[in-house]
Amino acid sequence: MEVDRKNVLLGITGSVAAVKAVELVSCLTQSNFNVQVVATKGACNFFDKSQIEVPVYVDADEYASWKKRGDPVLHIQLRDWADVFLIAPLSANTLAKIAGGLCDNLLTCVARAWHFAKTAPDHPRKVGIFAPAMNTSMWESPLTSSQVDILCNTLNWTMIDPIHKTLMCGDFGQGAMEEPHRIVEFVHNLKL
Repeated sequence: MEVDRKNVLLGITGSVAAVKAVELVSCLTQSNFNVQVVATKGACNFFDKSQIEVPVYVDADEYASWKKRGDPVLHIQLRDWADVFLIAPLSANTLAKIAGGLCDNLLTCVARAWHFAKTAPDHPRKVGIFAPAMNTSMWESPLTSSQVDILCNTLNWTMIDPIHKTLMCGDFGQGAMEEPHRIVEFVHNLKL
């Protein structure tokens, strides 16, 4: 008897850690998840969409099929499809947007429309997970800790802590996104 495959919507933001997007998608699909990707404009600077073998949606796709009332709305369709919304990497910029309730691109629209309640009787259980990736100075900013608090304690998202390592800028410290295989292990171990 085959266990139901879970649907993971992978959000990729404009952190340099987006260079690991192809590897992360590969790890997710090899772990038997159905995967679709939503990428910010900044994220697309760090990977080649053609190397990802699952659908990759960008801002322009939000309005491609919507012409009139009743037409599909992509951010709602993606929210409804996904069991898990995994944002990895989550940049400082997009963290601030989500914490502030902004929805100025496809990814932040999905985040704003996400079912936040721990138990919502009229909606299936949905999980929001984020893996921050930013420079150590940005990670250690008091603004970052207050924004993380909003995501974790107000919106009921789960954080995969950033790790300590030498960052792309050459600094050593906490702020790097967790390795893709560990992120997938985390998602795989969730009780969905």
